[in-house]
Amino acid sequence: MGISTGELLRRNAAFAATRAFAGLPFPTADTLQVLGCVDSRVDPGDVLGLELGESVVMRNIGGRITPATLREWALLGRLGQGRPPRSGHLVILHHTDCGITRLADYPEQLAAFFEIPADELQNKAVDDPYASVRVDTAIARHALPPSRLVSGLVYDVNTGLIEIIDPATQE
Repeated sequence: MGISTGELLRRNAAFAATRAFAGLPFPTADTLQVLGCVDSRVDPGDVLGLELGESVVMRNIGGRITPATLREWALLGRLGQGRPPRSGHLVILHHTDCGITRLADYPEQLAAFFEIPADELQNKAVDDPYASVRVDTAIARHALPPSRLVSGLVYDVNTGLIEIIDPATQE
């Protein structure tokens, strides 16, 4: 059985009582940015031990860099300081046993997600999180200003540990 709306309200009241959100500044271009998967086992804030207000977390299927992801990051960057982010750190977090691997039977939909022709899907390495995080960090580094740090991590759903696969070059 799922979590009821009443239970969500009870949990929210407990959260609101902590006042952990009080006085948090609006995210800026320097705020840590994390791209992770929508898998409920892999909440980037929990996996990385992030506190409320420490990061901006975006999630999609597979935690993948897509043209849509890049457009959203550009818009988010404009919110804080009226310009695209030029500094800061983007962490790309993929994980083992990712459901995106099960989408191989739907190449047209998967290709549409990446906004590429289906015959180019092999370049996205959807069946290997270690290879896919390298693909995505390369895309991010090419698309973002060189001053932005980009790291590629893989979370192991069996051990709970992350591994740095593609470290930020300026870190």
